[in-house]
Amino acid sequence: MSVVSANNNALSAITALPSSISGGALTLISTQTASSSASLDFTSGIDSTYKEYVFKIINVHPATNNQRLAVNFRDGSTAFDAVKTTAVATAYHTENDNEAAVEYITSQDLAQATGDQPIIVGAISTDNDSSGCGTLQLFDPSSTTFVKHFIFRGSSVQETDPALASNSFVAGYCNVTAAIDGVQFKFVSGNIDSGVIKMYGIS
Repeated sequence: MSVVSANNNALSAITALPSSISGGALTLISTQTASSSASLDFTSGIDSTYKEYVFKIINVHPATNNQRLAVNFRDGSTAFDAVKTTAVATAYHTENDNEAAVEYITSQDLAQATGDQPIIVGAISTDNDSSGCGTLQLFDPSSTTFVKHFIFRGSSVQETDPALASNSFVAGYCNVTAAIDGVQFKFVSGNIDSGVIKMYGIS
């Protein structure tokens, strides 16, 4: 027991990383709050300042029942229509404990397509307690050499009977060498009734 106590005391005394170890800082760039919004568009602040941008999606709730949140990217024009190739999977578990599975979802992936990419793949209901949350990472969007990779991981209350916990796994790349300078979030159909999305840069 004394060994454990000593280790705990030593760990609690650490207040900063050693100078030889560099740690990335998470810098809040902007926050958008939905209120019956057609979409939440991030069109400024995405540039060469950071090599990685992180979007925190907090309790998005649809105005239309049974909806999936989607993302798209702007590559220098005015439209959010960057060409994308993606992979989509989910793990789910019903409230009554009768069903659970891990699945690849071919109906929601893209192959060299410009359309919106569903990221919260478990459709969210308009029930007052239903929402979706998650994190999208976008890597080196200002590169004009490489494709632009992105990864999403999220959770939602999926609209079924019984309802279920849906864990979304989405990854892919914008197959363009032009810089990505905008990111748009919206439901596949209908408005975003409420929710918050925060954009951070990682240095």
